[in-house]
Amino acid sequence: MEAHEILTKLQQGEISVEEAELFFRRQPFEELGYAKLDTHRKLRSGFPEVIFCMGKADSHLLEIFGRLYEAEGEVMGTRATLHQYELLKERYPDVLYDKVSGIVKIEKADKKHTGCITVCTAGTADIAVAEEAAQVAEYFGAYVERVYDVGVSGLHRLLSSLETIQKANCVIAVAGMEGALGSVIGGLVDKPVIAVPTSVGYGANMKGISALLTMINSCANGVAVVNIDNGYGAGYMAAQINRLGVRE
Repeated sequence: MEAHEILTKLQQGEISVEEAELFFRRQPFEELGYAKLDTHRKLRSGFPEVIFCMGKADSHLLEIFGRLYEAEGEVMGTRATLHQYELLKERYPDVLYDKVSGIVKIEKADKKHTGCITVCTAGTADIAVAEEAAQVAEYFGAYVERVYDVGVSGLHRLLSSLETIQKANCVIAVAGMEGALGSVIGGLVDKPVIAVPTSVGYGANMKGISALLTMINSCANGVAVVNIDNGYGAGYMAAQINRLGVRE
């Protein structure tokens, strides 16, 4: 249960002061020996812990996934393989898997999505990273619009979706090659832009470094940059910004 739910139950006399106190006196993490689950993260930041699946042992992933699901009533993992999904599916039949982004999750059926985040890609090869960002933002309660394949080699495609892009509380621009999309969008909107360089490109792209350098040297104002291929980081930050927009 969450802190608000505990306090409501206490106010309504459904639990005792001692039971409520026990909840708040728990450790801020759960010790598993090989991992320390941050069970108080949602209480501190508003968003629960998400599992980075890549490289995890099968037994560790199963237990971490189960403990977080039990604590929150929903759970998400990023960079999951098909093998990991099939492993989780055997124990949790309701788990969903997106092969494009590598997202594996169980979500609450009654989740509400508020505000607006627009996720844009330069090309279709950037969609895997963009979908990681979009689905993370949706998991954290944001409404997301997708505007894909609007790179600078055909600027008219981007301009045709300008109304959708400009109405968002935050824009995520995902691009490889030279990574110019973030700067272009930054010059067209009055909201924060999160630029995500991807490792998509030919040799001189240097696995995303050229796009990263373009983005951090942007002359457009209001453009922030996350790490190469870091869709999760962009989705999380955008959800935080969107939450501020919804509150206002």
